Amino acid sequence: MNKMIKKLVCLALCVVLGAFCLTSCGEDKKESGKTYKVGICQLVQHEALDAATKGFKDALTKKLGDKVTFDEQNASGEPTNCTTICSKFVSDNDDLIMANATPALTAAAQSTENIPIIATSITDYATALDIKNWKGSTGFNVTGTSDLPPLDKQAEMVKEICPDAKTVGILYCSSEANSKYQADTITPTFEKLGLKVKNFTFVDAKDVTDVTAQAASECDVIYAPTDNTVASNGEAINNVLEPKKVPLIAGEEGICKACGIATLSISYYDIGYKAGEMAYDILVNGKDAATMDIQYAKDLTKKYFADRATKLGLKIPSDYEAISAK
Repeated sequence: MNKMIKKLVCLALCVVLGAFCLTSCGEDKKESGKTYKVGICQLVQHEALDAATKGFKDALTKKLGDKVTFDEQNASGEPTNCTTICSKFVSDNDDLIMANATPALTAAAQSTENIPIIATSITDYATALDIKNWKGSTGFNVTGTSDLPPLDKQAEMVKEICPDAKTVGILYCSSEANSKYQADTITPTFEKLGLKVKNFTFVDAKDVTDVTAQAASECDVIYAPTDNTVASNGEAINNVLEPKKVPLIAGEEGICKACGIATLSISYYDIGYKAGEMAYDILVNGKDAATMDIQYAKDLTKKYFADRATKLGLKIPSDYEAISAK
């Protein structure tokens, strides 16, 4: 009788375990078939933001393959277009929104409190989202990566490249809050280095040439922070500065290539890639954007644009890496 009971118990256990295995395998198969739709809102097309978007897509595609699809939209430099784009992502019930540049982030955050938002190419999240008592994470459905370089080191580059300069002009778009943040932050360092500081701001692309011409007439050297309007109008800025032989130190490599002499640059591809890895953690591993700390670039490189430096007769220190003209 005892042997019969044991056989029945064993049989029952086998049935239960078999059912569990079938259920588990079914769940795994279902999970492995899950797909994700990600909306990408990029403020404007230029080298830095393009690289960040590419890095983001590469990271997610590497981890998810064809299980992730992207609805990639460009706002052509118009913040109102960002609002329209992000509202569509919400209507489409996308699984995640990637916001590339501050106006895109602002629009995304205003569009939804539920869909997780990963941002990149943001200089200062506290400024962009009007967060007081910043502690490293937003506390709501937004996280991402920052493109903030060490501004004090960039200020030192101005004196290193232009040791005889007396006056530095900071050139940026007044409607970009992060540009103003950079200008305000770097000014005390310039002053400590003995430089007189003047700010030259424009509202949009229409004013760039005139404002740049004014800056060139009043300053020995120009500093341009990471600024989307500057980046989109680099050729126009260079057409003013180069004939007047006024050097520009840039906040990032794309601006430097278009109109600058030197930069202490981060890799926008790398911060985009990191944002993609963070997106994967949210989509697949269930992490909460509200508690994920903003991530910053780790690798920084001193770079210079050789052809322009030669034209202006500037001697570049040996620890700078030449930027390719291509």
